[in-house]
Amino acid sequence: MSSKPIGIFDSGIGGLTVCRAIHDMMPKEDIIYFGDTARFPYGTRSQETIIKYSREIVNYLISKDVKMIVIACNTASAAALDTLRAENNIDIVGVIEAGAKAACSKYKENSIGVIATRATVNSNSYKKAIANINPNINVVQQQATLFVSLAEEGMTETEIAKLTAKEYLEEMYSNGVRTLILGCTHFPLLKKSISAVYPDMNLIDTGIEIAHEVKSILTQKNQLQNSANKVIGSFELYASDITDSMQSLKDIFFGANSAKLSKLVI
Repeated sequence: MSSKPIGIFDSGIGGLTVCRAIHDMMPKEDIIYFGDTARFPYGTRSQETIIKYSREIVNYLISKDVKMIVIACNTASAAALDTLRAENNIDIVGVIEAGAKAACSKYKENSIGVIATRATVNSNSYKKAIANINPNINVVQQQATLFVSLAEEGMTETEIAKLTAKEYLEEMYSNGVRTLILGCTHFPLLKKSISAVYPDMNLIDTGIEIAHEVKSILTQKNQLQNSANKVIGSFELYASDITDSMQSLKDIFFGANSAKLSKLVI
């Protein structure tokens, strides 16, 4: 057993979906979360810049003596995961591997769809991850950058969100895709709107999938917090810039009177 916290980071507010999923699955774990809202979005940055930002955040989380780091950002997972693993002697997991595994285990048709930021799509990270599991699966990708803005603005269950879903997904759906990886941690916030337009689409929520992976790793290494004296874990929530949308989303997930969201410049 380890009482050390789990470190989680994202480029913005989307990683709170991962934070919540991990808390729901492992409620005794302490969590330190950092959202790099001042430098958001990562999806339009170069790989070199994304690695630089991610390295700075990882160094901070390691200074807080975390037992594992979760990259709750598809863009950073695609661009920086291998580099960060090579540079650090700590378990670092990314959402792409978890999402790919889940999609491959659940799909029933010939193709798997992926919606993500432009940087994640251009990296072909999901294509590579799925090919490593099953090279016979066809992967159809679509950048859906507007979904990020809709999530950041809290416009996740609006007619605009539904129209945007139709614009991004209609061709994919028409071509038979029925399993869709939500390849950005902002996108689970739009699940209701996507399902309203495509009710038979099997949506792969990478936040839930990575929570399963984190629990599996901690269990295997006997690091899962299971003290009988502990009822619920603590949260330390930080952002490089506290936006109204992040504060609002924090209140939705954790309650207005729960964990405080603090500004932290790394």
